[in-house]
Amino acid sequence: MNFFVDGKWVPSVSGRSVPVRNPATGEVFAEVPLGTAEDADQAVRAAQAAFDGWRSRPTAERATLLHAAAAEMRQRADELAHRLTLEVGRPLAGSRTEIVRSADLLDYFAEEGLRLRGEIPLLNLPDERVLVVKEPVGVVVAIAPFNYPVNLLTFKLGPALITGCTVVAKPALDTPITTLHLAELFHSIGFPPGVFNVVTGHGTEIGMALVEHPIPRKIGFTGGTAAGKRIAAAAAQTNKRLTLELGGQCPAIVCDDANLDVAIPALVRQTFDNSGQFCYRVNRMYVQRGIYEAFGERFADAARKLVVGNGLRPGCQMGPLVNESTFRKSEEHVRDALAKGARLLAGGQRLTGPEYERGYFWPPTVLTHTNHSMLLMTEETFGPVVGLMPVETLDEAITCANDTPYGLAAYVFSQNLANALRAAERCEAGSVWVNNIHRSYNQVPFGGYKESGLGREKSHYGLEEYLELKTIYLSL
Repeated sequence: MNFFVDGKWVPSVSGRSVPVRNPATGEVFAEVPLGTAEDADQAVRAAQAAFDGWRSRPTAERATLLHAAAAEMRQRADELAHRLTLEVGRPLAGSRTEIVRSADLLDYFAEEGLRLRGEIPLLNLPDERVLVVKEPVGVVVAIAPFNYPVNLLTFKLGPALITGCTVVAKPALDTPITTLHLAELFHSIGFPPGVFNVVTGHGTEIGMALVEHPIPRKIGFTGGTAAGKRIAAAAAQTNKRLTLELGGQCPAIVCDDANLDVAIPALVRQTFDNSGQFCYRVNRMYVQRGIYEAFGERFADAARKLVVGNGLRPGCQMGPLVNESTFRKSEEHVRDALAKGARLLAGGQRLTGPEYERGYFWPPTVLTHTNHSMLLMTEETFGPVVGLMPVETLDEAITCANDTPYGLAAYVFSQNLANALRAAERCEAGSVWVNNIHRSYNQVPFGGYKESGLGREKSHYGLEEYLELKTIYLSL
C-alpha cells in the first residue's frame, strides 16, 4: 500500500517499505511505506491547501459528511473489522465493536459541532460591540497507537473535521492498514482531497517531522508517556496546541463489602479485554484482607476460563499481543514479581501448541501478594497481567492507588456508597468508575491527571481543543 494524501494513493519519496504482520501467525499480509520528512511535508502541504476551502464550508455540510462517513463505516463494518483483526490480533467481535463505536463517535461530534456558540458580552458600550468567536485551529497532526487504531484516531479526527480543521494522521507502524482504508472511505463519500491524509513510518522519523513542521497548529497524540514528553518538547518550539493521552497504571480498589458477583466480571473484562493492551485497563488491585483470598481465587478462576487464540476463530475471547516488545514486557513483569515474592494464581507462561507457536500469545495472568517493589505495581504492563495486593483499610488502598506518576483511571467497589464516593473523589485520576465498569461515554471528557496526559478528548470539552478563541472589537 501507499500513503493516502490529497485524495489519492501516493508512494513514498524514499521507496522504502516495511511489512505488516498478523500477530497471531507472524504472516506478512501487507506492506506500507516508511515515510521521511519530505513525505511529511507533502502531506502537511496538502492539508494546508485544503484548509481554507474546508473551514469555509457551512458546519451543517461538514456534519452531513461526517454522518455519511459513519454510516459507510457501519455498512462496511465486517470488512473493516476483518482488516483490524489481521493487524491487531483482537477477536473479530471486538474489532467490529471498535468500528461501530468509532462511527458512533463521528455521529456524536457531527451533532456537537452544530451546537458550538460564540458570544457577545453585554458591555453596553454606545458605539462599540465586542464579539467572541471560535475558529478552527488549523492543520492537525493526529498520531494514534496500535491498540485501538480506529477508535483512538476518531477521538481526534471527529472534532478536527467538524470544526473545520484538516488532518494528517500517522497510525502506529504495527497497525496502519485499516486507517489507510478509512481515509479512502472518507474520500469516497465526498470529503475533499487533502482534508484527511494518512502517512506511515517510524515515529522517530516521519512522526517527529510532522510534529516539528511549522505549518500544523495542533498535535493530538495517544501513546506512551515517554513519547508524549518528546512530542511536547518538540511541539513547544513552534508553540503548537497539544492534546496528549498518555500512559496509565490504573488501580482498582475492592472493599470487603463489595458485591463480588458484579465486581469480578467487570474487573475481568477491564483487565483482559484486548489482551490487556489499552491505557485504562486494570493493572493493579488493592483488596481488603477480609475478602482477599476468596476474591483472588474467584478472579483467577474467571481469568483461567477465558478462551485465548487467533482472533479470527469463533469463540475466541482474547488474542495475541501485537508485537514482541509488548510480549516481552509482560514476561519481564511476571518474572520480576515472582522473584520478589509474588504468588502465581493463573497464567504466567507463554502459551504453547500449534495454534500459539507463531504468535505472541500470553495467557490471562493473576499474581497475588504483590507490593510496590514490583514492576507490575509501578509500571504500565500493557498486557494481560494483573497484581493483587492486600490492604487493611480504605485509606491505605487510596494511598497506594495514588502512589504513581500516572492518573488516567481508577475503579472502586463498595456497597457503602458514601465510602465509595469519598474514595472516588480522592483518587487522582481523570475518570473513576464506581461499582461497575464500561467503556467511556462520548458525552463526557476522557483524559488523565499527572503524567497521563494533557487536555481532554470526547465530549464538548474535547471539541473545544480544536478551536481558537478570537475577540473582535467592532467600533460603530
